[in-house]
Amino acid sequence: MPEGDTVFRQCRILHEALAGAEITRSDLRVPSAATAGLRGWRVQEVVPRGKHLLLRLLPPSGPGAPGGQVTSTRTAEPLTLHSHLMMDGIWHVDGNSLRSSDTSAGPRPPHTARVVLEALRDDGREVRAVGYDVKQVRLLRTADEDELIGHLGPDLLDPDWTDRHRAQALENLRARPERPVGLALLDQRNLAGIGNIYRCELCFLHRIHPSAPLREVADLPGMVDLAQRLLTVNTGRAVRMTTGGMMGRRGDLWVYGRAGEPCRRCGARIQRGELLEPEIEGSEGRVIFVCPRCQAGGPEDGAPRAAAGTRGSRRRGFRT
Repeated sequence: MPEGDTVFRQCRILHEALAGAEITRSDLRVPSAATAGLRGWRVQEVVPRGKHLLLRLLPPSGPGAPGGQVTSTRTAEPLTLHSHLMMDGIWHVDGNSLRSSDTSAGPRPPHTARVVLEALRDDGREVRAVGYDVKQVRLLRTADEDELIGHLGPDLLDPDWTDRHRAQALENLRARPERPVGLALLDQRNLAGIGNIYRCELCFLHRIHPSAPLREVADLPGMVDLAQRLLTVNTGRAVRMTTGGMMGRRGDLWVYGRAGEPCRRCGARIQRGELLEPEIEGSEGRVIFVCPRCQAGGPEDGAPRAAAGTRGSRRRGFRT
């Protein structure tokens, strides 16, 4: 699943291409919005909220509204076209896709297109934006956005991030000190924007095993601050980096995707495992990468981690 910085960059590209443009053709290939007609609507902005994309629209200057209804500009309300990239989603603009460490920038089969928008900018340029494999596509009143995203915690990439957001994120995390840190970081209700890559990297940088309880994190405020800094700095990079760029070729990350390779800090072999979410029935484990020497609180330390749901080899709960 793309990380918050990837979604941020995706929205920035869409905003630069579409903001202010008038839609000349729309095709929403999802049952809930298949009959909606957006011709004449104008794109106000494209903004991220955690891992959600919000394409906000202003009413047309003449008749026409979603579903073919005739609506005057006095009664038509701004709309939001919502989508989520999930595991495989990506938007293309004029045939060009976002390049990032956690998305496939290659061509997508036409049948995977879920949203097609064609628009005319004020400078006369015609733009075509296509959302491939995007999920949770919904068209709703902008005033009702909270129905879809109101549950999210503070957005780590909120341009207006303040100490108030930080304090709320910490309060959310501390509400359940027994919860495995690796699960709490992925829970978008606590703080929005962290995906599996950042989860693994943050746990390594703070020398804590993802299955260890939150109460064992020595510096939880520092972890939130680091998450916010890492996501922010990587919004401008096509290749995500958490190591500071001093590790040479293929030295972008500390542990993620490096199973069997030596730890950049101590030389031990990085291990690959899974962390299950026991609160969601039938959920599959998400992969984790850890250094067995640098990260404390794992199954190999003798601490009971049944609630965390680690799974892997018989001896250590991980496989290399």
